[in-house]
Amino acid sequence: MITALRTKLGTWFARILFGVLVVSFAAFGIGDVIRWAGAETWIAKVGDRQIEQAELQQAYQTQLTQLTRVLGTSIDPTAEMKRGIAARALENLINENALDLELRRLHLLAPEKAVAQDIAAMREFRGPDGQFNRQALQMALRQAGMSEGRFLDVMRASLAQRQLLGALRAGVAAPEVLARQVYQFQNEKRSAELVELPFAAITPPDPTDADLQRWYDNHPDRYTNPEYRRIKAVILSPLTLAGQIDITPEELAAAYAARRAVYVTPAKRSAEVIITQDEAKAVTLAAQWRGGADWEAMQKAAAEAGGSAVALADARKEEFPDAGLGAAVFAATQGTVTDPVKNALGWQVIRVTSITPGEERTLDMVREELTALVLDDKASAIIHGHAGKIEDSLAGGTSLEDLPGDLGLAALTGTMDAQGNTMAGEPAPIPGSPELRAAIVAAAFAARPGDPPRLAEVRPAASAQGGTSSYFAITLEEIVPPGLKQLADIRESVADDLKRDRQRRTQEEIAARILAAVRGGQSLEDAATVANATFVRTPPTGRAEPAAGVPRELVAPLFGLKKGEATMVETAEAFLVGVAADIIVADPAADGPGYTRTRAALAESLGGDTDTSFVTAVRTRAQPRINQKLLDNFVQP
Repeated sequence: MITALRTKLGTWFARILFGVLVVSFAAFGIGDVIRWAGAETWIAKVGDRQIEQAELQQAYQTQLTQLTRVLGTSIDPTAEMKRGIAARALENLINENALDLELRRLHLLAPEKAVAQDIAAMREFRGPDGQFNRQALQMALRQAGMSEGRFLDVMRASLAQRQLLGALRAGVAAPEVLARQVYQFQNEKRSAELVELPFAAITPPDPTDADLQRWYDNHPDRYTNPEYRRIKAVILSPLTLAGQIDITPEELAAAYAARRAVYVTPAKRSAEVIITQDEAKAVTLAAQWRGGADWEAMQKAAAEAGGSAVALADARKEEFPDAGLGAAVFAATQGTVTDPVKNALGWQVIRVTSITPGEERTLDMVREELTALVLDDKASAIIHGHAGKIEDSLAGGTSLEDLPGDLGLAALTGTMDAQGNTMAGEPAPIPGSPELRAAIVAAAFAARPGDPPRLAEVRPAASAQGGTSSYFAITLEEIVPPGLKQLADIRESVADDLKRDRQRRTQEEIAARILAAVRGGQSLEDAATVANATFVRTPPTGRAEPAAGVPRELVAPLFGLKKGEATMVETAEAFLVGVAADIIVADPAADGPGYTRTRAALAESLGGDTDTSFVTAVRTRAQPRINQKLLDNFVQP
């Protein structure tokens, strides 16, 4: 869990939560559930520290705000959910305090200057000019429900904790044996002998009326209409306000400048580099490398010559340890051993192993996206005011049809099922985000006849580019109950279903006979010939992503077979019978950069385990105590 959190430290909210050390669990509304019991007010003790109920409540409120933003809607948690989450949240606070005690014992402090630099470097707190913007910081803190003082305290703790955990991770490395096993597992490839039996290859006889009736009677669930609901709705969103908001070219240019880092991706290269201080040795090593020596042999040769050999993976030009080396790597041709070049590090021989081109999306290319962002930002200044007027009108008994026409509302009327599809089976044309669409559909099927319209808020998902809420109100006009479709109306569809079932059953029987023949000792090619089926041999494929020509459904079973063993699988369009053919074991020595990436990923994972073990140890040393009675009262409904 700690590893997952460390990978997200690029966002200010994640850096705040780093002070808790474990992934923060969602808190559910508990603002009114505190019960004070007796004179004791602490809910847990960690060493000489006390965690008060108010502190736990504040942690819950912060998490509730974040959860609401992620889900895009409010929730009503059960008592059981509150109890489970309360226990997890308290564990987080205990871990945080235990680690802070350890920092105090080790006399580790975060310098104020470093804290200020850390905050100023956060992208979320920058203004249009790319510099730190205090208003952006204050707005973000308000949205998170956190005071500035608390934020600074957490940032100090976060920086100190990162220093400590970073020191612990410094010596973590993946064992060679483990790295080889993981690399070989991830990069093993297999090919298969394959027979495919498509359903479409079978032409069954046309079904009789009796056949259709029997199939129809035996499968009523396939031919029953769902419940439909007819609604009227009004929507208020940044999109519906677009006609009232002007966006200038200057505003788009400023928005592009603020997000330039998102739209401009620098090129990256992976390279193998041999470094020596002697030009003659560098020339000799280059000749040996061009002569066909592999990377493992060149590493040994470099060491014998008093030099060194390093593999650098997916690095930008400025990320190379020397500017001259970066320039040489980016000037080299992929797969070619360069002549020795000299810079501050010495004489270097380079071979570029992979190139990831850079990408730049111009303002014209992202104009539509930026327009939506600027629109969302400008709409946020007026949408809540409009929502208040609409809410007041509805509370006063105004119908949806009589709402003021100058509030940027969009109106819609339609009939849909619980999946949001029309009677024609197409998605209902509801404008707006997926979250807004889902909320309207859910409200339609939760409404009762005669319910007055009420304004509902839909917050954007955490992954959405905009941050402004949308609003809607609905009235339920009619409920169309589910019912069985008439055979005469769907005769063609029923016939198609029956034909496909017969095609499938026929091919399943043939596939089973082929599989039995192979398991009985016959070759797959011979068994396919007897069945008049097509035999092919697939290209080698890996576990993660099937190679071209290898059905995805075959991959997992294929890697569970021994060489020569057979299996049978079903896809959406056919039955397959496959036999494991070649098994190609991956060689780490032949893929230096790939093996290096595997070891680095394992080291990161082991570093996360180190973090967890260390936090567990300092927590045990702090001997935490929990006031179970107050914790139980805390989550009572």
